[in-house]
Amino acid sequence: MTALKGRTALVTGSGRGIGRAIARRLAADGALVAVHYGSDESSARETVDLITATGGRAFCVHGPLGADDDVTTLYERFDRGLRELGEPTELDILVNNAGFNVRGGIADVTPQDFDRLMGIHAKAPLFLIQQALPRLRAGGRIINISSAATRVAFPSSLAYSMAKSALEALTRALAKELGPRQITVNSVSPGFVKTDLNHRRWATPEAEADHAALSVFGRMGQTGDVADIVAFLAGDDSRWVTGQCIDASGGTGL
Repeated sequence: MTALKGRTALVTGSGRGIGRAIARRLAADGALVAVHYGSDESSARETVDLITATGGRAFCVHGPLGADDDVTTLYERFDRGLRELGEPTELDILVNNAGFNVRGGIADVTPQDFDRLMGIHAKAPLFLIQQALPRLRAGGRIINISSAATRVAFPSSLAYSMAKSALEALTRALAKELGPRQITVNSVSPGFVKTDLNHRRWATPEAEADHAALSVFGRMGQTGDVADIVAFLAGDDSRWVTGQCIDASGGTGL
């Protein structure tokens, strides 16, 4: 496929899980993909190998988010990787996917956990976008991976839900500001997605069935369900969609 041929994408947290599926789908559509990782180099290299084995183009970018000068360091390495490939240090698609959850309700959340969650899910995307803008070509795409937890109440993930809500506020504000450059900014909100990162939550058939029953389709989400929506937002067919949060939860909570 060539829908994204000639375009460069950066997908944060794409060594595993949903991020890996997004990176592979964008590469399959023709994009050159920077596979970002924070600490798990082997998984990121595996993602690159999976992409290149099917004729795609990808390279690794290491940059732990939440550290001092994290975004500056990440982009220095991103630019270096592009130069080594003989490519211009420009960007067309930024997918803010990196994230994690610390479960806890109002009685459990700590200032440290709150700061970590806000730092990765809200602060990091803000400054990743800020420093991407000089590199981002007109007609670019910014896609933020949010969560159905901003729409459906999950008291056991309070701070996480708050952080993802901040990310959606960022999405709407930037969509208006960047419109004159023909840059779209959207978010995608997955529900319960079956990955190797959170398998403990549905380690038994009974637990998986309980989560699957929350979707109107009666099944768990797959990483490809989310990646396909991101691919739509990354391509030309989504040119008239901006400032939106697309629910990718399989109707969870309806």
